[in-house]
This record gives sequence, C-alpha cells and structure tokens, in this order.
Amino acid sequence: MGVLMSKKQQVEKVQKCTAVVSAFQAGIKDRHPPAKQADTEAEEGNGPTKPMANADEKTTEEEKKEEANNSACASTSQQGSASSRVECKVNQEAWSRLRDGKGVEPEDLDKSHQLTPPAYVRPKREADDDQPIEVELEKKEQPPSDEMCDVCEVWTADDLYPCRICTRVFHDGCLRELGYLRAEALQEMRDAAHDVVGWSCYYCDNLNLLLTEEEMYSLMETFKQCKIIPESCLVSDELLQYRHFVSKQQFDKDLTDEQEEEVMAQFAALDPEKKGHIEWSDFLYFETLAVLRKFRTENSMVRLLTAKERDNARSVFLSLGLDKDGMITRAEWRQAQQSWFQKLNKDTQSCNVSISHVGPICESSPASSGSERSKTDENRLMTWADFLKESAIYILAARPNSSAMHIRLPL
Repeated sequence: MGVLMSKKQQVEKVQKCTAVVSAFQAGIKDRHPPAKQADTEAEEGNGPTKPMANADEKTTEEEKKEEANNSACASTSQQGSASSRVECKVNQEAWSRLRDGKGVEPEDLDKSHQLTPPAYVRPKREADDDQPIEVELEKKEQPPSDEMCDVCEVWTADDLYPCRICTRVFHDGCLRELGYLRAEALQEMRDAAHDVVGWSCYYCDNLNLLLTEEEMYSLMETFKQCKIIPESCLVSDELLQYRHFVSKQQFDKDLTDEQEEEVMAQFAALDPEKKGHIEWSDFLYFETLAVLRKFRTENSMVRLLTAKERDNARSVFLSLGLDKDGMITRAEWRQAQQSWFQKLNKDTQSCNVSISHVGPICESSPASSGSERSKTDENRLMTWADFLKESAIYILAARPNSSAMHIRLPL
C-alpha cells in the first residue's frame, strides 16, 4: 500500500511540474517584444508611429536620468554607511584588542610581510591562589635565558636580546616584523637590553595581561560607562572626569578639592615628559594595578612574580643591613622600594629619588605623608616573607619600559 501511495505522489508531482512549465511557455509566446512591435508598425506605415517613438525615447532618457540620480544617491549613502562601518569596525577592533591584551594598531597588522602576532590567553585564578607561597631567602634561582628566539625559534648568539623579567629572548627584526617594535625604538631597545636596567619584552611590559577575563570585563565596563575610548591619549580634564565618575560609582560622592589636586599629581606622574597628555598604555597599566590591588591578595600577587624578580628582591633585602634575626625595619622597606624603579632614577633626577617623590599611593600606603607615620611604625620589624608580600605590587608596577609612574592608585 505504501508503495502505491508513493507512486501516486510522484505522478501528482510530475503533473504539477508539467502544468507549471506549460503555463510558463504559453506566457512567453503571448508576450511580444516592444522593439519588434515598433519595427512592425513602422514598416506598415502607421502615421502616429514617430511621435510614439519620440515619446518612448524621451521616457527612456528620463528613466536613465532618474536611474543616474538614484545611483548617485545610492553611492553617496553607501559611502556614508561604508565610513560608519569602517569607524565601527575600528572601535570594535580596539575593544577586542583591549579585551585580549593586544596593543597593536590594525594598520600595523594588515601588512602582508608581517609575522602573525601571538594569541594571548588570559590567566585563570587557581584554587590555592590566595595561599602563602614559600620563597627561600638564601636560595637564589638564577634562571638562564632561553637559547632560541621566542618568535622564530632560531639561535643566533649575540643577536638575541633578553627580557629582564622573564627568560625569553628575541631578535630585533622579529619584534619589528610582529609590529611590537617600531624602527625609531630599535636602538633604544638594543641599548636597554644589555644595560643594568634591562628591557621588558611585550609580554612582561603589558601589565594588562595579568588580569583575568572577569577582572578585564569589570575594567572595560567602567571604561565604556565613562566613555573612555581605547588606544586614545587622555588630557588632564578627561582623567579628572574619569576619577569623578569612579568616585561617584564606588563611594557615591564627588571628589574633594584635595582629591582633585591628587588626581593632577597622578597626571603629572603619568606624563613625565610633560607632553600635556598621558599615553593610553600608561593609563591602562595604572588602572590595571588598581584592579590588582582591589581584587587580589598579597599572596596572589607574589605568585605573579618571576624568578628574576624574586632574585632581585632577595638582593635588595640582603643589602639592607639585616640584624641578627634576619629582619629589617619598615623605614628600610619603604626606602627599598626605589630599587624597583631604576628606569626612573636613570631617566629623571638621580639614584636617590624616593618613591614618595611621586606622591601618596593611597591613604593607608607607606608612601603617604610623614605626619601620618609614627616612629613606632617606622621601627616595626619585617621578615623576608612580609617584605616580599608588601613589595610585590611595586615590583609588578616597575615592569613596563615606560618612564611613567604607574603605581599611584586611585583615592
């Protein structure tokens, strides 16, 4: 029975198709081309044919003009929509680079001869992230640098430039091809990489890569609400407006006059060359450190330190003249914080510049004014473990190659 039904359905379908095709063919036969009609009438010698032909020509000309105007309007609207789409695409790319931790302009990445930039994966918090980690004082780690370029994986001996934070090494040409090192910055990188201060690679220089996806989402939402445009410079008024917005959002109150003065001091610290604006990367790193200070514990930030940074912290701690118990005073700890910022000491005043030079970090910070610190607090002893925990945020803040001071957290 099922076979008979399927055959019947097939026959019905064929009949329907045949009927449609026949109707279509009949319609084509009944339709006569207008050009042939006009030619036939002209040959038969009908009088009104010429005026009708002229009318048809005028109508055709008008239709052509109308089509030209419509196409012009369409092209104009298409150009406008195309420009808006391009602008929208640029903004989307900027936000995506901010989300992924990339700071490369799109025009630098579209070149056919460039290498493919690495894909960044934001870190994830582990279950024991907030637990203390044991770092021995007497045991130096001294990690050796990698033997091959991190980009092309080729060994060329003296032509490799090491990072002062991690163990990666790079060719200057590979960095240029990736778009992370412009031609004018080549010699500066070459000099710094083998200097006492050293040079940070694009992984370590970008503090924003330390944030998790959740932390980055929180920061991006704040930027969007305050209408901060990614990858754009900020003038003092924009920074002040942003601080007012954050204060209103977090504490439901506006900044006081003293707090506004503090914001202007922060602006000066982020603009050491006095350009009248702060670079996007400096502003982003400043806000990144604020997020780390807000959401991470001191133990969590110690886990972010590399072996080279821990060795540097050991050297600083051991050079402070330890007493018989292997401890230092809090005054010595505060004095030690300048050693992380050797690039500031080299680029600005002198090696004796103190971290307090750039102003207080926050109300409870050891870099606040002297009147708020008692002698009891100054003489309080610190162990190596306490020294490392309280120094971790400053050590991380010293990673970028920029001479701006990024450690000054919001009020």
